[in-house]
Amino acid sequence: MAQRRDSLIGWVYASFHMRDFMASLYGRQAEGLAFAIYDGAVPSDAALMYRNREAAGGALSAKEYMVVASHTWTLTLVTQEEFENRFGRDISLIIAVAGVSLSLSMALLAWSMISGRARALLLAAKITEELRHMAQHDSLTGLPNRALFSDRVQNKLAHARRQDRRFALIFLDLDKFKPINDKYGHSVGDLLLRQVARRLQDSIRASDTVGRLGGDEFVLLIGDLTGAADALALAEKIRQEVRRPYTINGHQLTISCSLGVAIYPDDGTDELALTKRADEAMYRAKDSGRDSVQLA
Repeated sequence: MAQRRDSLIGWVYASFHMRDFMASLYGRQAEGLAFAIYDGAVPSDAALMYRNREAAGGALSAKEYMVVASHTWTLTLVTQEEFENRFGRDISLIIAVAGVSLSLSMALLAWSMISGRARALLLAAKITEELRHMAQHDSLTGLPNRALFSDRVQNKLAHARRQDRRFALIFLDLDKFKPINDKYGHSVGDLLLRQVARRLQDSIRASDTVGRLGGDEFVLLIGDLTGAADALALAEKIRQEVRRPYTINGHQLTISCSLGVAIYPDDGTDELALTKRADEAMYRAKDSGRDSVQLA
């Protein structure tokens, strides 16, 4: 229960008019039957949720209790004069028909409430998953955002420490992205960022991670390396992939990138140290003329 409360993102609820709800269940109801639903085990005006008509005294009345989702509901049924006249006031026949009517009403209502609750739970789960995805991913590219990427780094650190493994943190910044935005507009710039993101994803393994920090800055987490040479080779492959021409809205565009590479544990043993070293290496790549790779 404590974990559920800590993980709670929000609530999903649906409101409806009981008369519309009942009409959708039964359509035209049987004449001469007064049917009511109460919230709880004690019928009262305060607990009344639905009544199709006032229940005058009749030959037969019945009360049933139904428990759905650990909550009790009370259903009452009272026969009316027109109902009794239709069956010639034969009390045994009235009891049989009224009993069948109440049983069918209870079964249909229970099925509707249970299936409605199941649909609501499925909808809530879907919305929760969408909210979680929105909170953890960049809205433009769909890549993990800073928060999710940081979580992936922490997991990779724990794994590397246990298994005595190496991994690389690579910072990537596009060169002269602003002039493209200024010349062709933000819509073209956004499409370019999406295509760059797709190429980065295609350049790494499924077990690795590429994220977007914001603007034209990306970061990659590459695991299970034998040494710095592996990371440099991959960074060079990515640099060449980003440089390939792009066709966006009829425009032929080219762009380069600068990359900085930090290796665990050589360049740091925690996220802060590795991030700092990779960022510094990336800026050295920019200062040296851009379109290059620098090792921390």
